Amino acid sequence: MNYLALVYYQEQQIEAMTEQEWHDLNQKCIRCVEGLTQSGHFIAGQALQPTRQATTVRVRDGETLITDGPFAETKEQLAGFYLLEARDLNEAIQLASKIPPAQLGSVEIRPIRQLPPKDEGALS
Repeated sequence: MNYLALVYYQEQQIEAMTEQEWHDLNQKCIRCVEGLTQSGHFIAGQALQPTRQATTVRVRDGETLITDGPFAETKEQLAGFYLLEARDLNEAIQLASKIPPAQLGSVEIRPIRQLPPKDEGALS
């Protein structure tokens, strides 16, 4: 089964890091991905730019509304994701506990939901 591990942390805490601390955290993440890849659990993942680079899009009554920044202010911001292959939720939790930013913030684990097959003959 596939699980998405969403990595959250406080951007202020990251911005307060020294260049060396930031480098070390990134190196830990790289080693984590290497380990997950070698064990066959890593499918994909990426780090995200800070929320000040985000744009939120909503469509209401056919009108596209664009807002700079994230949808809502939160204590922790979405920083990246790991798409993992795991037997079950327990294994996904065990894998997520090894993701280095979990020590600074949190990692939300969500099972991937498969969409149903496309209806044949559907126009759109």
